[in-house]
This record gives sequence, structure tokens and C-alpha cells, in this order.
Amino acid sequence: MLGLANNVATKVASVVTTTHQHITGDHELSLFTMSDQKILEQIYGTHVHADESFDDDSLFGITENILKRATQIVDKIVQGTQVHVENIEEKTPKAGFITPLCTLKSIASEMQCKPPSEEVAHNTTLAILNKLSSYSWEAKAVLTLAAFAMEYGEFWLLAQLQESDRLAKSIAILKRVPVLLKPSDLHKKRQAVLELNNLIKATLQVSECIDQFDKLSSYDPKDVPGLAIAMDHIPVDVYWAIATVVACATKITILTSNEDKEHDLAPFAQKIHYVLNKLKIQLIVCRKQIEEAETYRRLRKIFQTPTEIMEVFKALIFTKENVQPLVDGSTKQMVKIDILRKKNVLLFISSLDISDNDISILKPIYDMIKKDNQHKIVWIPIVEHWTDDLRKKFESLRNKMPWYTVQISAPVAGIRFIKEEWSFKGKPTLVVMNPQGKVEHPNALHMIRVWGANAFPFTKATEEELSHGHGDKWIGTVVQGVSQSVTIKEDKYIFFYGGKDNGWIQEFTKKATAFANDPIFKEAKIHIELFCVGKGSKGEDDHGILGKFWTGIESLFFTKVHKPADQVGQEIQKLLSYKNESGWAVLSKGHSVVLTGHGVSILRVVEDFDKWKDHVKERGFEFCFKSYLERVRAANLPCCRLDIPGSTGKVPDTMKCPDCHRGMETFISYKCCHTDGPTAHH
Repeated sequence: MLGLANNVATKVASVVTTTHQHITGDHELSLFTMSDQKILEQIYGTHVHADESFDDDSLFGITENILKRATQIVDKIVQGTQVHVENIEEKTPKAGFITPLCTLKSIASEMQCKPPSEEVAHNTTLAILNKLSSYSWEAKAVLTLAAFAMEYGEFWLLAQLQESDRLAKSIAILKRVPVLLKPSDLHKKRQAVLELNNLIKATLQVSECIDQFDKLSSYDPKDVPGLAIAMDHIPVDVYWAIATVVACATKITILTSNEDKEHDLAPFAQKIHYVLNKLKIQLIVCRKQIEEAETYRRLRKIFQTPTEIMEVFKALIFTKENVQPLVDGSTKQMVKIDILRKKNVLLFISSLDISDNDISILKPIYDMIKKDNQHKIVWIPIVEHWTDDLRKKFESLRNKMPWYTVQISAPVAGIRFIKEEWSFKGKPTLVVMNPQGKVEHPNALHMIRVWGANAFPFTKATEEELSHGHGDKWIGTVVQGVSQSVTIKEDKYIFFYGGKDNGWIQEFTKKATAFANDPIFKEAKIHIELFCVGKGSKGEDDHGILGKFWTGIESLFFTKVHKPADQVGQEIQKLLSYKNESGWAVLSKGHSVVLTGHGVSILRVVEDFDKWKDHVKERGFEFCFKSYLERVRAANLPCCRLDIPGSTGKVPDTMKCPDCHRGMETFISYKCCHTDGPTAHH
């Protein structure tokens, strides 16, 4: 029981040098200024092992029965409130349970007639923990509370019966019940009795929380990480529960005597309420994690054998008791989720950090599919913690979308499934599902960015066809998708180029222009044009085009990355590796890519044209350019480095270098994402 806490006990016990370290007599160390670590060092020395055979659940049920009734009797007698004791649920111990009476009496004897002081409370707590060294941490708290409950319950039972039962009256005199209940004394001590009673209620709740954590301890720690945090702190919480019970027992001794001693319970009340609130918050965290884990398991099972899209959708988005209608973006009206039945559904999943461009990508798709009524787009906003500001932002974004939107007031039920199974990390994702709820594509947004409406119906099979069908024609597809100023003719060569270094761009523009106009090309009727990606018509930086261009290349990369390596995939990988370099260039003939090169290498080939141009007539332009590029690259540059945008989906575990074909080392790179505005910094 409480296995995690006991494991920690074993680790920390090794550093404990004493099993019973007293607070110094000169009060240099106050009970309420001791750190948790200091407490741990002292109490772990008292712990030997956890007796798993002890039935602390039955004992706790009995203790709860006693204290809940006793505290209600106090409220009724002292405060005058009307309390119906019969409303308390009776906890029944397991058959054959035998109360550990001797142990309870031994604990009770430790607490009886103690003088009020923090030092005494601490030392008494350690003495009790030593007596209970072989019990689990939860059982230590329950046994102490039960020992106290025997005395407290008996006291108030006698208070009820003393007027009607002579035996009870005599025992009540021995227990000093009349000393407290004498009207003049009770009036004077009324506030102190109520404070004591409330503190006992709070301490009982602490034990209830500890019991709840024990019942949760059977869950896999991977599913409920919050449980380990709570369990590691349980020993300190048990210490404070026992110390508070000791303080309460001392207070009762003072209240039932004629001695006028001070024993302020306020510090104990403050501490125990802090512990209680912390445990309650951690219970909420753990139960949320458990709910997510159970939802995750249920969803995995549903997706293994899907049957109907609407049922799968409900399970993914909503809790069972909170199914909400969708909002139709075209009419702004609520519609039942039955609208999805027997449809192909495109789940547009994103955080609220999406741009107008992210939304505009889907608008042509929406216009196309709304005609056949067989495909529906649904936006699913992923927000962990909703606030008023986030709801306003959600409304603003929703008003820009003509498709359906999930109306959510709480986090998506299947958020863990979406993150783990579909690799959602915040960037927009488009999961395509057929009418049976089967996933046809885990993220079709990449193919839509590249091929637009031609990617319909957005399945893996379509992606394969497009990838093979377009072959090496990828650069033109991407560039024409972000800029209307380029015209591609099949009989002309084009250098698409760009880079981080404006100096390199200017140098390449100058040298490549002279290169393209060389008489040898005119004589051979070879036409070469230049197109600088990310530059406006006046040569100014256009970060919008640049951002879209690299998004397109990344999307292309993800359509190829999990497929067997081919020449096209390697060229795309090369270009992506040059994203943050000073310069890069892609040479194509028409739409077909001839080669991709680092800026330094490409510029050197152009500059050294005189060294290889005599071979152009004999061997051809492409062959000569490629051959010289390989010589230059091998002599001057290391293999490429590739920064993969991991937030856009699953990334491969291993990858081969597109230059030398050996395995690449794996790194995670972080960089500023401002490539779409004038404030970009690189």
C-alpha cells in the first residue's frame, strides 16, 4: 500500500542518522518552521516496512462513522444547529475485521494529558510513528485518528446520554463531561470547542484524501504522473495529520480541566487546511489524468474497429454527458452532430494560434466539397485551459470559417489521443476520416498546401498518385502556389534561388545573369532564366512569399519522408537543409528539377564556367553542370544539416544524408518562426 511513498522512504532512510531527533529545548527550531525535508529525515527513521495485510479501509470506515457523528453532535449541542445524524452514510467493515484495540489504546495513551507545546506535539508524533513503524503511511494516520475517535466519540456519546442513563452519567463524570458542558463553562469555551471540532473535521478530510490516493495507486504511473508527486509527499502529510490529532487531544484535556492554560490551535488549523487544499488540488489533477487515460484507451479501441463516423467523433471530442451541437460557419446556426453521419469528415485540428493563411488554404477545398455534400470540414480548437480572452479569440477565428466548428466550453476529451496518435503539437493538422470513422490520412494539410484541390479526396492513396505523377516537377508546383509572377515554360531552364545573405543573392544574380547570357548558350539555343524566391518586383524582401515557400517545401518533405528514398525526395531534403544557409539554388527545366545546390557550390560552378563550358556542346549542359557541381561540393562543403519542423507531424526515427547517404545524427533545433512578416529575425 502506498508503494511509491514507501519506495521513497527506503531511499531517504539511508541518510537518516537518528530515529528520534527532538526539537531543541531552547526552541531554536519551531515545529511550524521546519522544512518538509527536515520532517522527512526524522520520520523516515521511524518507518520499517508497510504491513499490506492490515485492513485499514475497514478501520477508516469505522473511524469516519464515529467522527462524522461526533462532530455533528458537537454542532448540535454547542452551536445549536439542527443536524440529522441519520443522513450520514454508514460505512460497514469487512466481515471478520477485528479492531487492533491494544494498538489503539497504546496510541491513545501517548496522546493523553500532554502539556501544550510544539515540542511535545512533535515528540509525541514521533513516538506514535515509532509504535506504528511496521504499518503503511496511510495506516499510521488512520490508526492515530481511530485512537482519537475512541475518546472523542465516547465523550460526546456520554454528553448525549448522561441526562437519560445513570451509567452514562457516572462514566461522564469520570470523563469530565460535566466540566465542559456546565452552561457557564460551555458559553465561555464555546468558540474554542467549535474551532476544535472544525479542526477534527479537516483532519478527517485529510485522511480521506490520503485514502483516495491509496485507491488510485493501482493506476500506471505513466498514465497518472500526478500520482507520484502526491505519493512522494504523503509521509509529510501523515506527519501533520498525526501532529494535529495530538494537538486536538491536548486541547480536549485543557477544555475539560479547571486549568486555564493556553493552547492555540490556529497554527495547526492553518497547516492542516494547507495540506488539505493541496491534496484536493492534486486529486483533481490525478482524476483528470485518469479520465484522459481512460478516454485514450477507449478511443484506441474504437479506432481499431471503427463503425460509424459520428460515434467516433463524439467519443473523440466530448465526454459522455456533454455532447454539444456544432456551429455551421456559413449560417452561424447550431446543428446536431448527426449532420456528420455517413460523411467523409475532415478534422481541422489546431490551437488558437493560427493565421488567416492557415484558414485560407482550406477555403477553396470547402467551396469544392460543399457541392457533393459527402465531405464535411470540422474545426476542432485544442485549448488546455479556457479563459475569457481565449473564448473571444475563438469566436473571432470561428467567424472567419465557413465550415463547421465544435462548440467547446471545456478541453477536448480525446486531447491525449490527438497528441499521441496524430502527433499534434500545436500546428494545424487535417485528419481525414471516412464514413466508418477510419483514418484515411493523419494529416492531409501537407498535400493540400502542395497540390490544393487536386489532392481530393485527400487520402494516402491520392498522395501516392500525386507524388509519383508529378515526380520531379515539385519546385514549379510550390513556387507557382506562392507567387503569380513566375512563368514556367517546358523548353526553358530556370534558376530558383534565395538565401539569408543578401550579399550572396546580389552576387549570384550578377554572375548568373552573365552566365545565362553567355554566347555558348545562345548558340546552343539553351534559354536560362532567374527567379529569386522571396523578393518583390522592386527587389525588396517579401517575407510572406518566403514563409509560404518554405511551408510548401516542408509540406512536400512530409509527403515523402516516410516513403522509400528516391531522387526526388533527396532533392527536397537537400533544399530543406539549405533553408537557413546564406544561399541556395534549384535548377529546373520547365517544371522538372535538374539539381539542387548549396549557394557556395552553385555560385562556384557559375563563376568557373570558363573551366567547363567547352564540354557543353559535346556532353550537354545538364551533365556538365552536375558533374562540376559534384566536384565543387566534394571539395568544399560538409554534408548537410537538416532542421525538421517537428511540430507538424510525425518525424522519422532515422534518416540518411542526401549527400553521402550515411545515417544522420539526430538533433532538435529551435528557431524563431517569424518568416512571414517584416519583423523577422534570423
